[in-house]
Amino acid sequence: MHPLYPAISPYHQFEFDVTPPHKLYVEESGSADGIPVVFLHGGPGSGCEPYHRQFFNPEQYRIILFDQRGAGRSTPHAELENNTTQDLVADMEAIREHLGINKWLVFGGSWGSTLALVYAQAHPERVLGLVLRGIFLCRQKEIDWFYQYGASRLFPDVWEAFLKPIPETEQDNMVAAYYQRLTSDDEFSRMQAAKAWSLWEGRTATLISSQNLIDYFGNAHTALSLARIECHYFMHESFLKENQILNNIDKLKEIPGVIIQGRYDVICPMESAWELHKSWPGSSLRIIPDAGHAASETGISSELVQACDQFALDLNRK
Repeated sequence: MHPLYPAISPYHQFEFDVTPPHKLYVEESGSADGIPVVFLHGGPGSGCEPYHRQFFNPEQYRIILFDQRGAGRSTPHAELENNTTQDLVADMEAIREHLGINKWLVFGGSWGSTLALVYAQAHPERVLGLVLRGIFLCRQKEIDWFYQYGASRLFPDVWEAFLKPIPETEQDNMVAAYYQRLTSDDEFSRMQAAKAWSLWEGRTATLISSQNLIDYFGNAHTALSLARIECHYFMHESFLKENQILNNIDKLKEIPGVIIQGRYDVICPMESAWELHKSWPGSSLRIIPDAGHAASETGISSELVQACDQFALDLNRK
């Protein structure tokens, strides 16, 4: 097993202005002259956590974390205006240029894997490699599986709580019904919907239920940004063409990648990781036999650390 590296603090934190009204929280930790790596959190809308720095050897990596638009410590919180996939890709390029980085390793899980792949296809010349976890290709069948019918059959008890804020007459389109409430002027309705949406994700994220993770997803600050921004993206097809990532897989032909996937991932079932791996010759796939979706699950976190350690060895040889 490869444990997480010890906790570290950032040596540089700053607010970064992008398209109004957004200001991004950005931080650097590790070694200032190390291999640049950018961490892309999930959601969209969840934000970064301190333990995310611990996937990387701080003596080898210059670790860049940032909270995407409306998420975490970025402001305005849970803001939907000017918040699209294309905006996030542009933000990554702006941050890279601001920090004077030529190329970086890109690390992302769940929605972060989507953003990493879209960024790499837009700017392949800027990517040293990809470390991806819990693959989400943002196709309609993936949205339908988790928010309409599929995952509900494995978690009928938890699904009942997800259905509760939505009248039966609207349950044929759960994403649209939630969007109406999450964008409502009624603060109580908005927060009730946000918590139910977010807790559905938190309660299904691990093979063995994790109260710490459920508490994180149930936190009002996290729940509001996660639910509003996710639902906003899913109402707009994640601002991508259907099957866009696989249809443009040739753009990754020069980029090495490691895909780490929990066998029992209910949020992002393994089918997408398998299709990505089969389409992308430069990738390797590591299936974790006793894990679900969360990066915090032991088998997944161990493989993520190992993948980053191996990239450090390979890149330092060049």
